[in-house]
Amino acid sequence: MAAVNTLVEKIALAQAGDQHAFRYLLEYFWNDVFGFMLQRTQNENEAEDLTIRCFGNAFEKIDTYNPSYGFKTWLTTIAKNLHIDQIRKHAIATTTSETSQEVAQNIPDSAPDPEDDLIRKQRLETLLNDIKTLKPHYKEVIQLKYLQELSIKQMAKKLNSSESTVKVKLMRARKLLAEVLANK
Repeated sequence: MAAVNTLVEKIALAQAGDQHAFRYLLEYFWNDVFGFMLQRTQNENEAEDLTIRCFGNAFEKIDTYNPSYGFKTWLTTIAKNLHIDQIRKHAIATTTSETSQEVAQNIPDSAPDPEDDLIRKQRLETLLNDIKTLKPHYKEVIQLKYLQELSIKQMAKKLNSSESTVKVKLMRARKLLAEVLANK
């Protein structure tokens, strides 16, 4: 019963704009939505992308959520509609072009001490190697945000996504990168 009350509280907080509450909901329902999408798409990458978009849409429209329905049901409805939209787009579009991202790895040399500079470069190299272990779409948002220092708005434009989708993708990428770093 306490978990249900916590969930209701987190939903209300998320509707009030609390980012931590929304992160809680994302983590709580991630596997449910991802599993639903994986079952429909039979493709892990596609399911993950649709799941990210689902949470992005939910984040944008959380104020429209009606508590008389289950939150998981609401999310699943969003996911189902996204999948249907994607099927329609694939049927209409015969080809899709994707652009590749370049990684800005040249960091300006601002350290006057050569030892500090060497240490900083070694740490950066280690971090870049850790980032490379992420899936391409997570690697891309980390690179855009932290290496190219783009704003969420700029990232959304560059990725042709909504700002909320970029926020969710970045939130997930940070979590996965933190797990990689913690496992060292």
